[in-house]
Amino acid sequence: MTRRSMSKRAAVVTVTTVLALGTVGTVAATAGPRGDHKPSKKQIAALFDGWNAALRTGDPDKVAKRYASDAVLLPTVSNRIRTDHAGIVDYFEHFLANKPVGKKVETIVNVLDSNSAIDTGIYEFTLTDPDTGAKRVVEARYTYEYEKRGGTWLIVNHHSSAMPEG
Repeated sequence: MTRRSMSKRAAVVTVTTVLALGTVGTVAATAGPRGDHKPSKKQIAALFDGWNAALRTGDPDKVAKRYASDAVLLPTVSNRIRTDHAGIVDYFEHFLANKPVGKKVETIVNVLDSNSAIDTGIYEFTLTDPDTGAKRVVEARYTYEYEKRGGTWLIVNHHSSAMPEG
């Protein structure tokens, strides 16, 4: 090999290496702290659908499993703050007796990073009185704070309060 061809080869190898390293660096910088991609707002908003489906099972433990073990629940129809799995199950044992069917009216999602997001807005629940069968609709404000833990999105904070003018 001539000196000139060796210089050309070295230049090509150098450029290829710089490009490859630049691509890897760009992917790493945009992928998030653990190589995860940020979820879309639509993906976060859809977590409510899974929670609402758990309500329809009538099983308070299935609903409570959607919450992290250290979650905080400020529920709509109870004055007691729930801060552990047993307390969250207890709340849903009573709430599910009304056969709640939830529907979002307005939602605002803020994806904080690849492992945390907030979904806040207004939802309404159609509740059925277990004794009379009478239905009523309760409109409430809500906030769900989600964290991805062990690859699963869990509720870490859930605040729901009836609309003050309702």
